Amino acid sequence: MKKLLLTLLTIIGVFMLAACGSGNESGGGTGGSSANGSGDTGSDYPKKPIEVVVPAGAGGDTDLNTRTLAKYIEKELGQPLVVSNVTGSGGTVGVDKVIDAQADGYTVLAFHNSMLLNNLYGLSEKSIEDFKFAGTGVLDQANTFIVSKDSKFKNLEELIAYAKEHPKEVTMATEVGSMTYIQVMEFQQLTGVEFNVVDIGGASDKLTALLGGRVDIFPTSLGFVKSYIESGDFASLGVITEERLASAPDVPTFKEQGVDMEIDKVFYWAFPKETPDEVVQAFSDAMEKAVANEEFQEEIVQYWVEPVFLNGEETKQRLEDITELYKNIKESTE
Repeated sequence: MKKLLLTLLTIIGVFMLAACGSGNESGGGTGGSSANGSGDTGSDYPKKPIEVVVPAGAGGDTDLNTRTLAKYIEKELGQPLVVSNVTGSGGTVGVDKVIDAQADGYTVLAFHNSMLLNNLYGLSEKSIEDFKFAGTGVLDQANTFIVSKDSKFKNLEELIAYAKEHPKEVTMATEVGSMTYIQVMEFQQLTGVEFNVVDIGGASDKLTALLGGRVDIFPTSLGFVKSYIESGDFASLGVITEERLASAPDVPTFKEQGVDMEIDKVFYWAFPKETPDEVVQAFSDAMEKAVANEEFQEEIVQYWVEPVFLNGEETKQRLEDITELYKNIKESTE
């Protein structure tokens, strides 16, 4: 009887040791994940709301496109996406906030090409290598120069002719280090004109400046000022794209008017580079489904932008190609 009891106790002890070993091994794995974040895996992510950092002011095209897509992504993820507008230094403050955040999948950057320019012009040391990209949901090919209804300029030919005769007189609203800034620099280089370039701030600030008559031209996205164009308060001098837009067929391209420019705006979503791959992939999968949602597509095209999904690798490659383009523009304008 004693031998039987001893045998049973020995067997129980072996199982207890095995269970402890298994528990330690599991704890080690979780601890490893927690070092980079919450320990979530792709299958159980997300467990709580996700902060979406927009490094641009409320009411601008970046904010508008982000909030529109966020509504559909959160339906796929089953958790709220809380948009935070973190402005300053051409977007660098918001970018830094995401990079410095815990890499657990609960802080994501929603931005565009301006991050590349901040790095190129020395405004920030951060680059695309500091992120893991979930993907792109919107492409904007409707970049334009906007004037008020009583402007002396009706097309690019009139603008160029006047600007050549009156150097630094035409006031151009922009933000140093932004996409509009590189557009203005390239336009000046290609046409031989020189504007009075004024650092106004974000899209909403530049819109206010044009409405108030403080600037002559407002480079922006056509969709952002759609209501003003339709009301007749604003007019477009052309779109910076290869072909006319199907949504705005009456607006000529810059190329048609003799200025060979073409610039796309890529609205991407990205996480800190230490974020677990499976978490980024789970968010990317939700993005892809959201972009494919017909309701989203119908809503977003109203702003004259395109619902296009690019996965993380495709997004990074697209941004690398754009970086090379910007480098060439910068070198040619210095």
